[in-house]
Amino acid sequence: MNFSTHYLADPKLKALLAVARLDKPVGTLLLLWPTLAALWVAADGWPGWHLLVVFVLGTFLTRSAGCVINDIADRKFDPFVERTQDRPLAQGVITVRAALIWMGVLLSLAAILVLTTNALTIALAAVGACFAGLYPFMKRVTHLPQLVLGLAFSMGIPMAFTAATGALSEAAGLLFLANLVWVVAYDTEYAMVDRAEDLLIGVKSTAILFGDLDRFIIGVLQALFVLLLWRVGGHLDFSVLYQGLLAVIAGLLCYQQFLIRDQSREGSFAAFKSNQWVGGILFLAVLIESEAMF
Repeated sequence: MNFSTHYLADPKLKALLAVARLDKPVGTLLLLWPTLAALWVAADGWPGWHLLVVFVLGTFLTRSAGCVINDIADRKFDPFVERTQDRPLAQGVITVRAALIWMGVLLSLAAILVLTTNALTIALAAVGACFAGLYPFMKRVTHLPQLVLGLAFSMGIPMAFTAATGALSEAAGLLFLANLVWVVAYDTEYAMVDRAEDLLIGVKSTAILFGDLDRFIIGVLQALFVLLLWRVGGHLDFSVLYQGLLAVIAGLLCYQQFLIRDQSREGSFAAFKSNQWVGGILFLAVLIESEAMF
């Protein structure tokens, strides 16, 4: 066995990679696409290699760190949930101390990146980190942890504007609000997967709060998301092509409504995962409008 094969086979190393979800990129893409869209809008096109590297790697690192703190917080609940029962901390494959050290490494690397920007961006990054750290603990005290996650996942948008221009704008506010309602919608779909177990173990979520109205409220949030994106296009004088891609996004969201029609575990998870394509199309629309295809 050579050096690389030995370390890839090490169960503790594999557990560290798994606890950071390095094998599951969907969450990173959900955070990355709207952040990159905001960066292109803020920079009025190509933002330069420095900011691109900062935001791509920063998104990757902070999402991974957020997953670690989530698993630390949920380690006593996860064994009772089908979707999470095999997580490393739930199985005791790694210790909390090792996970905390790993999270510290990820956050330190992210901090190095953000320190290359400016004071306002650094301050917004700190706020975002606080929201991300609070999110898993909110499941114990409120049925709206998805709102806290939405705030955490949306902070990259104002950060992109302050990093690129040194200030915020109406477009930044519209994109922030659009992303916030979208995150609440798709994380409610995600919470629908675990709703039965969460009710038994006492974990709170919007899926439990909305109950039989879950599809309707998700639909309202999705419609508001599209409406806010349409307003962004009008504010920025985007072309009919942008509106056409918004129609594609609306179609995908309607398909999600079909997937969750019976509130099944499988359909809800499939609906959640399809949001990576929603985000990708949004970034594509902004990229085309910025004439930055390369």
